[in-house]
Amino acid sequence: MATRLFHISDVHFGVEDACALRVVADAVGQEQPDAVICTGDLTQRAKHGEYAAAARWFGSLGVPVVLQAGNHDMPYYNMWERFTDPYRRYRNLNAAVGAHFQSDDVALVPLVTTVRAQPRFPWSDGFVRENPLARTCAALAELADDPRTKIVFGHHPLLGPEGTGKNPTIGGARAFEAIAAAGAHAVMSGHIHTPFDELREHAGQSLRMIGAGTLSTRLRRGAPPSYKVLTCEPDGVIAVETRALGHAQAA
Repeated sequence: MATRLFHISDVHFGVEDACALRVVADAVGQEQPDAVICTGDLTQRAKHGEYAAAARWFGSLGVPVVLQAGNHDMPYYNMWERFTDPYRRYRNLNAAVGAHFQSDDVALVPLVTTVRAQPRFPWSDGFVRENPLARTCAALAELADDPRTKIVFGHHPLLGPEGTGKNPTIGGARAFEAIAAAGAHAVMSGHIHTPFDELREHAGQSLRMIGAGTLSTRLRRGAPPSYKVLTCEPDGVIAVETRALGHAQAA
């Protein structure tokens, strides 16, 4: 039997769409996916109350939850904490409700695409540093002879929109090449609040890029709140369904 994953992103507790969250929670309860994967921006401003709301909602789902941090999940108002321990609040949430999920069909490998500060402003777009990329590639290397579908998940898309020649993620092209060469079949992300599913090629490597939309009121490009359902089988077989939920309620 195939593995079914619900892929959500950019919930932005603090400006979340309560209606969209109810629809997703109901779908989880009815369909019982094998896991829910959230690729970052769990909160809007990384406030303690926003993390508490995220803990309540994710903890209520009743299935394994796999989390990744986004650029909004580091403190905005406490610069000391941002620079000394930027992921402390995220780690506490992950310890409370997160899970390490694997199945007979799919292996999930995290990639950190966020940094506490960048040599540009604003600090919202992706930045893939050498050490996080090396850890991801090492994990993929350990799966070299594994027949399961290998999916890397991080917050930011590794390549910019096709045909634009621009890539907002510093180090993203290098990361795309490296993880494709290391045997990944796909990379899941969020950040842009618009769903996509593309087979991309760069520097002789190809990789499927799967992006979830948002479950918040922060809509972009006219795209409504949405999430994806991935049905995974071994050897890179992934069927993807996008579920749009209608326009968000006013923030």
